Amino acid sequence: MRLFDGGKAPNPRRVRIYLAEKGISVPLVPVDMGALEHRNAEVSARNPLMRLPVLELDDGTCLSETIAICRYFEALHPDPPLFGVGALGQAMVEMWQRRVEWHFLWPVAQAFRHIHPAMKGWEVPQIAEWGEANKPKALEFIAWMDRELANREFIAGDAYTVADITALVASDFMKPARITVPEEATHFRRWHAAVKARPSAEA
Repeated sequence: MRLFDGGKAPNPRRVRIYLAEKGISVPLVPVDMGALEHRNAEVSARNPLMRLPVLELDDGTCLSETIAICRYFEALHPDPPLFGVGALGQAMVEMWQRRVEWHFLWPVAQAFRHIHPAMKGWEVPQIAEWGEANKPKALEFIAWMDRELANREFIAGDAYTVADITALVASDFMKPARITVPEEATHFRRWHAAVKARPSAEA
């Protein structure tokens, strides 16, 4: 088993944080995405979409979507549970994971990919107006999460889950996307400081 890893990119980082929370060690194959190595034959043979991360199992089977990879390990190593406990708990985590991914990580990523000069070779065409249009979408979601976090410790409830991992990575990705968390988002800032302080955040 080995994990083709893309360094600081959001999705590879989400998997590394997840594995660190689980205490699971998987050999990494570093892929320099800045040099477009994720488009080479070694990666494309394992994921025709040429995206990272990619988990290659010992029998050659490859998994190439972040949450699919995490769910695979969750089934093998259910403790500590990062996808919720019981029918309702799992549904709540799924709901929040989906919300965070689509309404927070996605607009932050679009802002980065369509505004940052380093992404000109990635996004063709790179549309600055679209990047700017996504910034307020991310800020609107932060404002909503700030209100939600006034009543609980973590994104999906009282326990740290994969939804927190996605939100942490999206939050940290705001800096290169040139989006700033508003000072008045005190509950969101409290949450971010807490999850950022976890050892897994350094993975």
